[in-house]
Amino acid sequence: MAHLKSLYNWLFKTKLGFFSFVVVLFWIKTYLIYKTKFNLGVVGPMQEFLLLFNPLPAAILLIGIGLFFKGRKSYWIMVIIDFLLSLWLFSNILYYREFSDFLSMSIIKTSGSTSDNLGKSIVGITHGTDFLCFIDVIIIIILIVFKVFKIDVKRLKFRIPALIEVLAISLLGLNLTMAQSDRSGLLTRTFDNNYIVKYLGMNAFAVYDGVKTAQTESVMAKANHNDLKAVQNYLKKNYIAPNPAYYGVAKGKNVLVIHLESFQQFLIDYKYKGKEVTPNLNKIYHANDTISFDNFFNQVGQGKTSDAEMMIENSLFGLQSGSAMSSYGTTNTFQSAPAILGQQAGYTSAVMHGGAGSFWNRDNAYKSFGYDYFMPLSYYTNKKGYYNGYGIKDKIFFDQSVKYIEHLPQPFYLKMITVTNHYPYDLNKEDTTIGKTKTGDETVDGYIQTAHYLDEAIGELMTYLQKTGLDKNTLIMLYGDHYGISGNHHKASAELLGETNFNDFDNLQFQRVPLMFHMPGLKGGINHTYGGEIDVRPTLFNLLGVDDKNYIQFGHSLLAKNAPQIVAQRNGDFITPEYSRVEGTYYYTKTGKRIRHPNKAVREQLASISNTVTSELSLSDRVITGDLLRFYTPPDFEPVKKKNYSYKKKESLRKLKKEERKKKNSLYYQNGKKSTKDDFKTDAPELK
Repeated sequence: MAHLKSLYNWLFKTKLGFFSFVVVLFWIKTYLIYKTKFNLGVVGPMQEFLLLFNPLPAAILLIGIGLFFKGRKSYWIMVIIDFLLSLWLFSNILYYREFSDFLSMSIIKTSGSTSDNLGKSIVGITHGTDFLCFIDVIIIIILIVFKVFKIDVKRLKFRIPALIEVLAISLLGLNLTMAQSDRSGLLTRTFDNNYIVKYLGMNAFAVYDGVKTAQTESVMAKANHNDLKAVQNYLKKNYIAPNPAYYGVAKGKNVLVIHLESFQQFLIDYKYKGKEVTPNLNKIYHANDTISFDNFFNQVGQGKTSDAEMMIENSLFGLQSGSAMSSYGTTNTFQSAPAILGQQAGYTSAVMHGGAGSFWNRDNAYKSFGYDYFMPLSYYTNKKGYYNGYGIKDKIFFDQSVKYIEHLPQPFYLKMITVTNHYPYDLNKEDTTIGKTKTGDETVDGYIQTAHYLDEAIGELMTYLQKTGLDKNTLIMLYGDHYGISGNHHKASAELLGETNFNDFDNLQFQRVPLMFHMPGLKGGINHTYGGEIDVRPTLFNLLGVDDKNYIQFGHSLLAKNAPQIVAQRNGDFITPEYSRVEGTYYYTKTGKRIRHPNKAVREQLASISNTVTSELSLSDRVITGDLLRFYTPPDFEPVKKKNYSYKKKESLRKLKKEERKKKNSLYYQNGKKSTKDDFKTDAPELK
């Protein structure tokens, strides 16, 4: 009993006891959250031990700062630090649930460009148990208020907190040493933030990411012409020629790019209770004049939609951390599809988007890409009930876009960004024409409803194109930008697919998204080539007959006969027709079986593929972070001058009208200077 009393007195009547109590509670809480709120892919006893151990050193180091102070201030500083660490943990839970990744400095710095509808999204993804992040803070405050803890007002001798900090640093070093022994090159070679967190902890990841961000920013200042040579040498060595059979079959045609928000491949031909979820897209997908890809994968990182756009327009990967469009879209030099098509083939380029122009820094990045026009939310009428989540509902968006489409001088390169099929997959009752799934997962169950609404909107747009005859002179490209259902919903995903199990390998295969090229007379069919968004621009240029050999790009035409079929994921995972890699574990792609004892030939193949993936991601990062394209101008290409572009509505529409009068080949002129607005029919209840 005497020992218990002594322990009680030390714990509740001394500053070191209070410190220990705070640290232990935070340690236990963090470990339990790691186990229950994140999918870190922990394998083996060493990783299990490090996951348990890694919250402790950082907790001692940071909470220990309070020990240098005296009196009540010391106690409250420790509580405040505990609260801030808990808030950081809570924020990462929410971010991870939606994006399967952790908050980075790049994301935080550019959060202003992605904050639209943030409040609604946070409410939608927050679970009641998430607030247990703060349970230890609440317990400690209660114990202080009710004077269970007796405040020790004496200042500790300086050497005591100093030794505790030294101990914490030593434990951090031990943690890193054990982590490096289990995974060599952890901080220099990994492309997956999950590894950093499961080995070193979330607070260490924040430090690592901050240092990495600072290093990245310094790269641009130091970059020079010589840095581009390694990139050019690699691309020259690995160049894949386009398919001559398809080269130029769509030469001079309009290009209409339809961005299918959060749309996954499994939705094609998917039925719910006997009803097709996407009948219009199914029809396009299976049409004889559509080239459809069934092994096409999204390759986005933290930048999600903006990463997809970066790849589609530039054939450059998004960054490992943050959004390249947000971080570099304003300042960098790009040689993008709209600029190339404008200069080589006289295309008018435009983006139409019923959301905020600042989202993902589009209003600046599109100038760097060389888009002639950008028509965001400010160009559209936004009445009550029109806006849903991240922009004007798709049916209303297409309906209002007609007045701009018909005035575009031809040929045009037009990208239309849909938004209704965006998380949180929420629609008014009057907009829904199909029921919700019943997996019990609220994040998932609305997904087919918004996908069905998007499909109906696509059907209305296709009817308009056919009525006006615009379809006869237009190559329509449809693509899904990224997953709609993240890797944190295995049980619900399995139920949707009618499977009993759904593991990390299945989730990697679940990253398939649609890619279709549709045009009257196009020799179509289902193409089984493996590829990703990095390959879209070369494939499009193959069809348009645009020579892209002299451009810096990391993709290859998916129509090429010898396409490499290596699909890199932003975290270093990959998919090929034979092999797939998920967080360091290898599988046979066709069977999903784990490769446990590969022979020498297989090991060499896996090493070669991994080396290709690592090289291309690293070299692409070097191009963006070093702004290397400023040092190289391809033949017959004029660098884009951002100052020549303005997306202010009055100024932009005045410019469009002037160009239309000059060329006299817009749909409006072809229709005898009569509007085609009445040719667009929609059943949107808001417009009735």
